[in-house]
Amino acid sequence: MAELLAYKTLRAENAAEFTINKSRFIGCGCPCQTEEEALAFLQRIRTRHKDATHNCYAYIIGLNSGIMRYSDDGEPGGTAGMPIIEVMKARGVVNCAVVVTRYFGGVLLGAGGLVRAYAQGSKTALDAAGVVVMEKSARYMVEVDYATWQRLDYFLKRAPVIIEHSEFAASVVCTLMVRCKDADALLVEIARVTDGKAEILPDDTLYYPWPDEG
Repeated sequence: MAELLAYKTLRAENAAEFTINKSRFIGCGCPCQTEEEALAFLQRIRTRHKDATHNCYAYIIGLNSGIMRYSDDGEPGGTAGMPIIEVMKARGVVNCAVVVTRYFGGVLLGAGGLVRAYAQGSKTALDAAGVVVMEKSARYMVEVDYATWQRLDYFLKRAPVIIEHSEFAASVVCTLMVRCKDADALLVEIARVTDGKAEILPDDTLYYPWPDEG
């Protein structure tokens, strides 16, 4: 089986809200590695919004989407949980949960209105929590002298890397994150740009959150 190189999930727990016909909706998303974490997140939201009319939710656990659950939490069947999870599936996210809280404002939305509202709540939650691509990545420590740093810095600002940290002492040492698929070409380019003067030390290999550009 080919090694998994990337998957989409959420960066961090976060929420945002909007109002439709006097009903207040709060969409909250959270990364979760296990179903237990998803249920714990759901309980936190239920406690936080214990006076809400509904706390509808969905979660997808497993890199193969092996566990998928959703609930309408008292809304008419198919108008809340299903729209929430369909938005998540469309974005391709896994290992995360979304809760859309509703404070009823006195105006009925109808089945179609509810579907649209909860779909919007799911999108709001995903955008607030931040969709990222977890890609297998390598961290490198790169050291150069000050005379070479300006050329390297100019190159790195345009290269497919994230500069995590730079330290300016007797020499310049920067910590870089690069996708494993880009690593070989990047190291060749660093050697070229610095005329072979850069000292490059591999530090770690891990799954790292990159912006979702899809």
